[in-house]
Amino acid sequence: MSRWILNVKPEEVDHAEKRRTYKVSIIGCGRNGVLHACLFAEAGFKVTCVDTNRAIVNRLAKGKIPFLKRGIERFFKENLKNGRLEATNDFKAAAAKSDVILITTEAKIDKKKKVSYLDLEKACKQVGSSLRRGSLTIVTSTVGLGTTEGLIRETLENSSGFKVGVDLGLAYSPVPALQEQTLEKLANYKRIIAATDKNSLNAASTVLRIIAKNGVTETKDVKTAEAEMLFETVQHYANIALANEFAIFCEKAGIDYSEVQKLAETDACSALVSPTLTCSNLCKEPSLLLEEAENLNVKLRIPAAARETNEETSKHAVSLIRQALRSCGKTLRRARISVLGISQTRNIRDIPKSSAKRLAKILEAKGAKVSFYDPYLSSKELGDYDYQFSRNLTEAMERVDCIVIFTGHNRFKRLNLKKLKIMARMPAAIVDLERVINSEKAEMEGFIYRGLGRGVQTK
Repeated sequence: MSRWILNVKPEEVDHAEKRRTYKVSIIGCGRNGVLHACLFAEAGFKVTCVDTNRAIVNRLAKGKIPFLKRGIERFFKENLKNGRLEATNDFKAAAAKSDVILITTEAKIDKKKKVSYLDLEKACKQVGSSLRRGSLTIVTSTVGLGTTEGLIRETLENSSGFKVGVDLGLAYSPVPALQEQTLEKLANYKRIIAATDKNSLNAASTVLRIIAKNGVTETKDVKTAEAEMLFETVQHYANIALANEFAIFCEKAGIDYSEVQKLAETDACSALVSPTLTCSNLCKEPSLLLEEAENLNVKLRIPAAARETNEETSKHAVSLIRQALRSCGKTLRRARISVLGISQTRNIRDIPKSSAKRLAKILEAKGAKVSFYDPYLSSKELGDYDYQFSRNLTEAMERVDCIVIFTGHNRFKRLNLKKLKIMARMPAAIVDLERVINSEKAEMEGFIYRGLGRGVQTK
């Protein structure tokens, strides 16, 4: 094919009809990949979703997307039918016919908090072996400093036999873990686009401007772009750690952190984030940054302390549960604990919080019996969850000693406490980690109440 995407001009892709002859491959079918696939299909491109996991590919081929809003499923199915979307695990075939390849494969963090790029390197090798001259590769996952121009570039060049900037395009345009996993959020996210050569930068900017409604910021300094995403995410992570420490302070001081937050909202410069048990989607960047700092012999005290604080919050949640049960005259051993809500995002079907597993593991090690319930998730979608999953709220509440609010879905704000106390094994406890239950009403119905950051209980 004589047409090179590296030489594409904005007027050549300024309409959906013109874009339908261009092919885009999305490498990695997690949320980042699926949402990008939908945006490119909506813009008129022909899109191929690629993943090594055959089960994921088979589900996508049927229009089934676990852990994303059902509206996205409908959109995905429509584009499967009209031919704009397809799914495969054949990397080579997808790369060979693609003008643009988006690599969304993430770095992994092991139990020792060490970074592994094995999956990312493998994806680049598979893609590179069939890249055609003139194509453009865009990396959208968060990586450590120098990874794009080092590991990724070298792998693509060695496996393809082409040179980036001459035969191939390579750009970096990271996307953070969005709090709300929607097409609108991704489309409205203002993107950074980095590439060291002019052709790659211009081509990536032309392509991504089509799906980025809020514009793009270009830079020829890829390492600075890598640092910006790490700093931005780690700063948010550190803010959560500070909120978690404020929350514990409030509990001891008899203050409601939620009320402090409301006062702070009157001044945008003083806004406070919510305390929370952090999930895996927020834990990767601190480890990436801290490993880079170690390589440079730089001591980053605040990110290290933030990681330690956030990891300790799970233990604090266990402490709240133990205190609440003790006030009921019970112990953790043999206590029946129902965890309500494990979706990462409130009020939508989303990937389960990894911290829910961590909490359950600690509780069960102390002799408690733990079950989960989430109105947005089914047991079929939680195949790797080795815990009891209740089919409905009634089943979740039957004979429980402690109710833990883990994700604050609106449905849990409207819990009928009068009915719950009939089903629970009273006296029972409510441990509210999301600050959605009225503590006064809970105590009036005879529950022992404890809440993360809420020093408001009277029993």
